Amino acid sequence: MAFDFLRRRPRGDGDGVPAASGAADTVPERKASATGPVIAYATSGRVAWSARDTVSLTRAGFLGNPVGFRSVRLIAEAAAAIPLILRDRERRFEAHPLLALLSRPNPMQGQGDLFEALYGQIVLTGDGYLEAVGADDGLPDELHVLRSDRVSILPGADGWPMAFDYAVGNRKHRFPVVDGLSMVCHIRSFHPQDDHYGLAPMQAAAVAVDVHNAASAWSKALLDNAARPSGAIVYTGGDGALTAEQYDRLLNELAAHHQGARNAGRPMLLEGGLDWRPMGFSPSDMEFQKTKEAAAREIAQAFGVPPMLIGIPGDATYANYAEAHRAFYRLTVLPLVSRVAGALGHWLSAISGEAVEIAPDLDAVPALAAEREAVWARVAGATFLTDAEKRALLGLPALEEDEA
Repeated sequence: MAFDFLRRRPRGDGDGVPAASGAADTVPERKASATGPVIAYATSGRVAWSARDTVSLTRAGFLGNPVGFRSVRLIAEAAAAIPLILRDRERRFEAHPLLALLSRPNPMQGQGDLFEALYGQIVLTGDGYLEAVGADDGLPDELHVLRSDRVSILPGADGWPMAFDYAVGNRKHRFPVVDGLSMVCHIRSFHPQDDHYGLAPMQAAAVAVDVHNAASAWSKALLDNAARPSGAIVYTGGDGALTAEQYDRLLNELAAHHQGARNAGRPMLLEGGLDWRPMGFSPSDMEFQKTKEAAAREIAQAFGVPPMLIGIPGDATYANYAEAHRAFYRLTVLPLVSRVAGALGHWLSAISGEAVEIAPDLDAVPALAAEREAVWARVAGATFLTDAEKRALLGLPALEEDEA
């Protein structure tokens, strides 16, 4: 490698050293590395992982990844579709102001829309926040879901949250915690190394998301290059070097006539001195499809979604689709709904002053119909139980004659 612009500066008064007698002050000196001709250019660089902050993970794993997108939507939609019941220690309410609030939490959202947004925030970020509006005289007038990436927790001297800050741009609103009660309900996933924020499945699946996205980008690049890896055009004529004009012309012709799906299989006309040498890898060497499927399976498993439900091939964990669907509700959806409903009931009870409990209505889950039918048949066949005891075991309210 020669650097013509580097010249040895003549040593004279500017250096404080007298110039050597007889030396030519204007003679240029060409500098070149002795090891330049033996430098090996590697074909692969260091592994580049995406950022691990909430915004970057959401962009890469939800907005830009079909497996993550479908996993989050499956969980959020299935959880939001489960009806909620309201009860206290003695009875189950069929009509109550709190049920009316949950059915229409704010003018812009119904119950399904609000809870789908809440469950989506929890699954994506590990944290969900609900704001109560107008709770001066008991129950709130409205409920709103806050974006988790905009909420920050301010811990007090004792380590417990003393306030929640909601920031949008340069504006910030603070929700104080007074006597352990705030107008913001924080629902967090378990995080073994954080006292205030939850751990999102997206964080655990971040490596698999990067691998899956990289495999998709590589497949797209192969399609753009006629569905095969590129090769090398070797110039053997003359002194073995192309002029700058010839080099640019060759690149432009390759891009215009031999790249992309529309140019697949198009013959290449090489002028004198040019030779094509393919440098591709066989599919058995690359195994991109298997790598992509393995990454997709890891993403789905991190979210708790059976890969069979997303259409990922090669998964034989469950015998059939119905079994996978039932396991999805039992192991992923119902624990999430029960945890959110319990936290919401405790929070609203503290605001209203009325001790109530919110729970999912398991009788309304179609995926659990077979299990529920078996439980009903087993309880109904227990002749040693009274009707009141059977109703209590099935979670049904007591009849008026039983209370009398």
